[in-house]
Amino acid sequence: MRAGEILGLLGPNGSGKSTFINVVSGHYLPSAGAIEFEGRDVAGRAAHRIAHAGIARTYQIPRPFAHLSVLENVALAAMFGGGIRSVDAARDEARRWLAFAGLEPKADALPADLNLHQRKFLELARALAARPRLVLLDEVLCGLTPGEIDDAVALIRRIRDQGATIVFVEHVMRAVMALTDRIVVFHHGELLAEGRAAEVMQRPAVVTAYLGKAHA
Repeated sequence: MRAGEILGLLGPNGSGKSTFINVVSGHYLPSAGAIEFEGRDVAGRAAHRIAHAGIARTYQIPRPFAHLSVLENVALAAMFGGGIRSVDAARDEARRWLAFAGLEPKADALPADLNLHQRKFLELARALAARPRLVLLDEVLCGLTPGEIDDAVALIRRIRDQGATIVFVEHVMRAVMALTDRIVVFHHGELLAEGRAAEVMQRPAVVTAYLGKAHA
């Protein structure tokens, strides 16, 4: 990937998209090979070390700490990934990202009091509180209404404007077309195609991978 870009990662279900994110973020250990980020191999590092290296991720199904408030969830990410040691400083950082994500009024709420749209944005705020230079977004738009998708697309653009590089795993094609600088397509765990979305999605091999030979 290239610094400062939004790279779309596409592929049929089971093609390896989420596995890729899980390996890069330290959730899974790689069985072989290297993962280079800013000239350093981060393969096999613990998740907190990968966070300290500048990589953050969201989950397709939000995973907040249910017993902590929205503010505390984000403050914890600021301390865990962002390296902030002071509780007060972490809370200040959390408030900044809650404001960025439009969740400041919900700071004292528990995650269970949020709707899906708000829980997705809480995932984003937690990822950003770690001050990442690379953000891995795993189907952050799944389950949102068209209007909520528009809000999320605008927020993702603002994240890139802050200087982060983004890997965007998504099935909502209008968002992929609107956001990405390039896309890569996985199929059975291998790279099938890469390039600009409008061109790549018309390639016969990509159409076949998504729809099958009969439909293609």
